[in-house]
Amino acid sequence: MSYGLLLLRVVVGGTMAAHGAQKLLGWFDGPGLGGVQKMLGSLGFRWPSSMALGLALTECAGLLFALGFLTPFAALGIAVVMLNAVALVHFKNGFWNGKGGYEFNLVLLSVAVAVSAAGPGRFSIDRALGWDDNLSGLWWAVGVVGAAVLLSLATLSLGRRRERLRQAAAA
Repeated sequence: MSYGLLLLRVVVGGTMAAHGAQKLLGWFDGPGLGGVQKMLGSLGFRWPSSMALGLALTECAGLLFALGFLTPFAALGIAVVMLNAVALVHFKNGFWNGKGGYEFNLVLLSVAVAVSAAGPGRFSIDRALGWDDNLSGLWWAVGVVGAAVLLSLATLSLGRRRERLRQAAAA
């Protein structure tokens, strides 16, 4: 099981970290902070510069997930980013990723929650520090989902200008 958890953590965490590097540093043909700031501004966010930095750093925290360090907190970051991406961009396109849907986001979200329930496994920093028994289990997974939903709702409602919310509701 530890090898499977390691594979999941490294692939999902590495994917998230690479997306974060696109946003933070412009690596891998990414937009950099300026491009993310413009995108978030167009989506009606109040503080697009701060939100862009927060988004990029949260995605870069995929490195923590890959390493199995503070695993449920890294999973929470992944879950919030995926819920926001689905709500803002992908849900309207349906399920299938080929049509811009939320299929891929759902997979990443599911892996993050599952690993927070199962724990990071033998090959993790959490295990090396003796934290893995205290930072995993069903209630950690429930907590990740609950906190992610609350943080996502707060980001999508409080973090955006009211006129954009009204326009989105009317559409």
